[in-house]
Amino acid sequence: TRLLALQEFKAANTVKINPDVPQKNARFLTLEARKTLLVPTPRLRSGLFNRIVPPSGATKEILRICATSQGIKEYSVPVGLDGKVRVDLVVVGSVAVSEKGWRIGKGEGYADMEYAMMVSMGAVKEETPVVTIVHDCQVLDIAEELLDDHDLTVDYILTPTRTIKTNCKRPKPQGIIWHKVSYEMLAKIPILKSLRYKEKQTGKDVTLQDEHPDLANANKSAALNEKARPGNTRPQAAMGSAQMGQQYVESDSLSPRLEGSGTITTVYVGNIPPSVRVSELKYALREFHATPLKVNWQGAQHRAFLDYKDKAAAESAVSSLKGLSLGGNTLRVELAKNQRNKGQVEINS
Repeated sequence: TRLLALQEFKAANTVKINPDVPQKNARFLTLEARKTLLVPTPRLRSGLFNRIVPPSGATKEILRICATSQGIKEYSVPVGLDGKVRVDLVVVGSVAVSEKGWRIGKGEGYADMEYAMMVSMGAVKEETPVVTIVHDCQVLDIAEELLDDHDLTVDYILTPTRTIKTNCKRPKPQGIIWHKVSYEMLAKIPILKSLRYKEKQTGKDVTLQDEHPDLANANKSAALNEKARPGNTRPQAAMGSAQMGQQYVESDSLSPRLEGSGTITTVYVGNIPPSVRVSELKYALREFHATPLKVNWQGAQHRAFLDYKDKAAAESAVSSLKGLSLGGNTLRVELAKNQRNKGQVEINS
């Protein structure tokens, strides 16, 4: 409830709060104050934000439900990368935090990544206040050496007994540090692919960790050492090497051998804006390592069909392209329902 007394909260119109249980009451108080509440999608799997939209005339009981994980599912709408969002206050959870503003999270980096993505979207600025709400026992001395340049710091710490203004001078992340992002992270967080694509188009260096020769060699050695250990069956290590080594061939037409083999699998791409050209789609396909054998472009119908050599390649492409945004629209990408049925391709309804 100390959040209510904070001047930065009073002045805020839009508040972003993490979806974890400890911040449930902060989410409720934000909704009760009739402010716009943005909640990151869990583990960033399906996008960045959901905006909570309580039903008209919602009671306190309904608002409390809206502040839970159930409410986030039932009373929210997604906010895309191209949504013009301005966040006035950011509330994050912490495992430990110092009075200087240094913060330690759960170790997975999602809060840091969320903030960096908000910077890339233009949703936050350097002066946007960041608040963490913790128990008194979580306020500890933390060595600054433990912080990296991608770590988020906080401006206010709220505990049951204190409101601490940190006066932290350490700069917050200025955006996504691409050379610290791996192919594995791109696979886990589909929205990162769209952000990377957009930033590359503006001329920004978006070279990934795996694409830096020194880092890639170090990672390859570590992966080989890991693979050599007895009993190691980590699927992500095998998946990463397969993705990096896979080669695709792009052509305007299918070869007769492939056409007749019956193995061609088609992927449907829908919700393509009228302003997008086939060249832009092909460029995105190459960037996302999802180049097909053939592109059947149907721009007038706002769709395209992509042919891949087999089902495994098609499913890999669907996974890679999930969350891709072109021309302001998030594309609909899925396997076509019926493959090569007398030249007609049907899609899932």
